[in-house]
Amino acid sequence: MSALEDRLHEALGAEGASRAPSADLFTRVVDSIHDDARRRRRRRTAIALWTTGAVLSVAAVVTLTPRGEDGLHMPWWILEVATNAVLLAVALWLGPFIKRFGRAYAADVFHDNPLTGKSYIVLTDIVYYLIFAAYILFSVHFAPQQEWGNEISEHVTAEQLTFEVGRVGGILLVIGILHGLNIVLMPVLGRLFSLNRRLPGA
Repeated sequence: MSALEDRLHEALGAEGASRAPSADLFTRVVDSIHDDARRRRRRRTAIALWTTGAVLSVAAVVTLTPRGEDGLHMPWWILEVATNAVLLAVALWLGPFIKRFGRAYAADVFHDNPLTGKSYIVLTDIVYYLIFAAYILFSVHFAPQQEWGNEISEHVTAEQLTFEVGRVGGILLVIGILHGLNIVLMPVLGRLFSLNRRLPGA
């Protein structure tokens, strides 16, 4: 070995000899491997459930839709129910997705107040689901609408399809705007909480 390699070997060897190996190192490595395996299983299970749900939904729509000489005649309520199911699916998927990536951001913003950061995440989750629930309840219909042009036929029309697609786009727009405002305002709130914590007598 060269002189440099000898010096590195001596330095690292001396440092290693002065430190005792961690007693739980193997346990932590094994736990990390198991955690990763559990995450992979959960991901595969979630994908399988979503795929199964999509297949069952399509099968139900095709089965329940009456057929005529010129093809399928979908009743208006099937599209209404399908749209509500899509909104619920988006809510159940988008909420945890945002929360998973928002935890680190909130932890960094509220690093002086960790408990406040956790409470903030919980409160935003509640607001998120309340917005989704209110949007669905405000936009749901229980009878064909005049502007859809299907009061007599009670079949899906282009106007109803446009309305239902607009419902999905509307909630995505609302959540996107609110989430953007939350990203901008969260550092301001974190700074205010930090200053309040540092004030004398606070």
